[in-house]
Amino acid sequence: MLIGVPTEIKNNERRVGLTAAGVAELTGRGHQVLVQSGAGIGSGVTDEAYRAAGAELVDGPDALWERAETIVKVKEPVGPELARLRGDQLLFTYLHLAAEPELTSALLAAGTTAIAYETVTAPGGRGLPLLAPMSRVAGRLAPLAGAQQLASPDGSGVLLGGVPGTRKARVVVVGGGVAGENAAVVAAGMGARVTVLDVDLERLAQIDAVHQGRIDTLASNALTLTEQIADADLVIGSVLIPGAAAPKLVTREMAQAMRPGSVLVDIAIDQGGCFEGSKPTTHQEPTFTDGEQVYYCVTNMPGAVPQTSTAALTNATLPYLLRLVDRGWREALAADAGFAGGLSTHAGVLTQPAVAEALAGELGDVTVREADEVLAG
Repeated sequence: MLIGVPTEIKNNERRVGLTAAGVAELTGRGHQVLVQSGAGIGSGVTDEAYRAAGAELVDGPDALWERAETIVKVKEPVGPELARLRGDQLLFTYLHLAAEPELTSALLAAGTTAIAYETVTAPGGRGLPLLAPMSRVAGRLAPLAGAQQLASPDGSGVLLGGVPGTRKARVVVVGGGVAGENAAVVAAGMGARVTVLDVDLERLAQIDAVHQGRIDTLASNALTLTEQIADADLVIGSVLIPGAAAPKLVTREMAQAMRPGSVLVDIAIDQGGCFEGSKPTTHQEPTFTDGEQVYYCVTNMPGAVPQTSTAALTNATLPYLLRLVDRGWREALAADAGFAGGLSTHAGVLTQPAVAEALAGELGDVTVREADEVLAG
């Protein structure tokens, strides 16, 4: 199999689809790997390291996309990459299609077979193994970003952990999944008073047991959410419905009840965001104000720490990639229902009904089928 690893071109995205160690695993099994020159520099991986691992270095994206049978990326194709999509090519990356009508349309028009990291599930449906590493990174970054914005000219000027004789900042985390728990742990470690809200009582019990009361937990409902957000200095949104658009749980009215200069960090922005006032931002311009509150909605938060993120991502994705290229995508997905959950498009067919629902009215006439139907046919 001929595998291509292009340079990411999303704003300030310095991650890369594979480390040199990942390339060595593939070439050691007899596969060819093309890496765009300079693709790994932001992640601390030199061209020389890739070459030593057996990769062929390619100048520019055009030749790489034209030659590769499988494209391995980090973020969804954007801009000029949409025109490079092909029907005889496999794309393995994060897609977040529920928030990307243009990309979805481009994949369907090209006929590309696209497998999304974020909807692959572990055996028995226990978690999202290819999303989890980046959720951990984003979760741990969120309190740092929030603390920085609280100390900015638009922020309230509250120090997360306070100092003796002053109040500590109140941090509310909406959603107790992987990202939410990691955000809560870091915020508590910085000295803040932290509350996690979730509708899953079993998940809240796990958080309470593991952290032994250092993090408060509350069952999420409209009244509790409204009360907690009104008293928060920093709200971190980490709600996830795999493959679907995130629900808008925090309304503008709730946010506007917060103290002036309070901050909202939306980790769920890749899936459309879980705050009504959210809109995508970049590392270059990460925030905006809505009323008297500051929003941080960077769509590729883990890109801020590319060395950590690239290594963690390759650790998770490589076993799945090896199955794809060793056995072929049909056989690999047919043998693992959780892996098949990542199939998003094939031959002009959309295989994620939740995406079709989220983008209803924006895609036109689209054929939607379940992944198992496509694999059987």
